[in-house]
Amino acid sequence: MEIIIAAAIGVLTGSGLWLLLRPRTFQVIIGLSLLSYAANLFIFSMGRLRSNAVPIIEPDTPGNLATLTDPLPQALVLTAIVISFAMTALFLVVLLASRGLTGTDHVDGRESDL
Repeated sequence: MEIIIAAAIGVLTGSGLWLLLRPRTFQVIIGLSLLSYAANLFIFSMGRLRSNAVPIIEPDTPGNLATLTDPLPQALVLTAIVISFAMTALFLVVLLASRGLTGTDHVDGRESDL
């Protein structure tokens, strides 16, 4: 399971960096989104990958930290998802305003001759 998560983080990071270096603003926004997904997966995987483990201690059972998951990375990722959604919406509004003012969607504001 850890190999799959590590490969997913690597693919998302590589794809995000590649899109981040593209000349069009929409591709840059998608690249930033992919990088935030990779960071979220990384933070989530730091809380130990466990199946069918409760995040809190139940009142009738003794507390054993080896059988519990860490709820802090889950809370951090949930907060990061909300923040990245708001950031993406703001970037799309700025993209539309920039395209309306300049007439192009290139990052530097001018079309290339390629």
